[in-house]
Amino acid sequence: MAIAIKLSDELVSDARLYAKAEHRTPPKQIEHWARLGKIAEENPDLPLSFINDCLIGLEEVEAGKLSEYKFG
Repeated sequence: MAIAIKLSDELVSDARLYAKAEHRTPPKQIEHWARLGKIAEENPDLPLSFINDCLIGLEEVEAGKLSEYKFG
């Protein structure tokens, strides 16, 4: 469900910069930040880099980029 919300000019300006660097639209960049923030609040002991790596891993699974891990 899409809704219109008011955001500060500063947040939108920052989102434009990061979005361009990450090849996203500004709204998708804000969604990304919101998702990271939600996960970080729910898991305060996890470093942000670990959260990012987990999200990348999930996307790799969805894209079918898997390989079997061999122990030892």
